[in-house]
Amino acid sequence: MSVYSQGAAQSDPTVQPVPASVVEQVDAADVTLSNPRRAVIALGSNLGNRLETLQGAIDALEDTPGLRVKAVSPVYETEPWGVDPGSQPSYFNAVVVVKTTLPPASLLERGHAIEEAFARVRDERWGPRTIDVDIVAYADVVSDDPVLTLPHPRAHQRAFVLAPWFDVDPEAQLAGHGAIADLLSAVGRGGVEPRADLELRLPE
Repeated sequence: MSVYSQGAAQSDPTVQPVPASVVEQVDAADVTLSNPRRAVIALGSNLGNRLETLQGAIDALEDTPGLRVKAVSPVYETEPWGVDPGSQPSYFNAVVVVKTTLPPASLLERGHAIEEAFARVRDERWGPRTIDVDIVAYADVVSDDPVLTLPHPRAHQRAFVLAPWFDVDPEAQLAGHGAIADLLSAVGRGGVEPRADLELRLPE
C-alpha cells in the first residue's frame, strides 16, 4: 500500500479523473509500454507532510495506465521562489523520470488530477501549495502552446529542478538550452539543499 493510500479510501481517487478515452487508448500498451516516450516531471510541496505528499504523487503517477516511473531523485529543500524570505515554509523538491505512452496533453491532465487529489489550490501566484506536478520535458518535444509549453519555460533557470534532475540523469539535455550540467553550473545551487536524511522510494 502506498504512503498516500494509507490515508485514503480503498480506491485511489486520483485515478478517476483520467478520461475514459485516454484509459482505452493506453490500456493495450500498459503491459509492455510499446514505443514509450521519456518525460521528466518536477514535484514540489511546502504544505502539510511534504515528504508523504511527494511519495503519494509518485505512487499516483505509477498507478497511471500507460506510465511507469523509472527514476526518483533525492529530496532537496529549497526556499520559496518569488516571495519574501520567511513568508512561506520551505519546499521539498524532487524530480521523477517516467516512460509513458500518454501524449503530453493527457500527461498534463493526469498531473492536474493528482494536484486536485492532494487539495492543491491556486489562489495566488507563487502561493504555498500541497503539491506541484510540473512537466519539465517530454522527449525532445518543443512547443509554445500556452496550455503546455515544452520544455518548461523556466526549468533552465531553476536549481530546484536542475539539481535533482542532474542526480538521476547527469547526461540529460534540455531541448533548446543544452546540457543540464551546464545549466546547473550557470545558475548555481544557492538556496537548494540536499536532504540526505530523507528518501523517496521508486514504486515496485
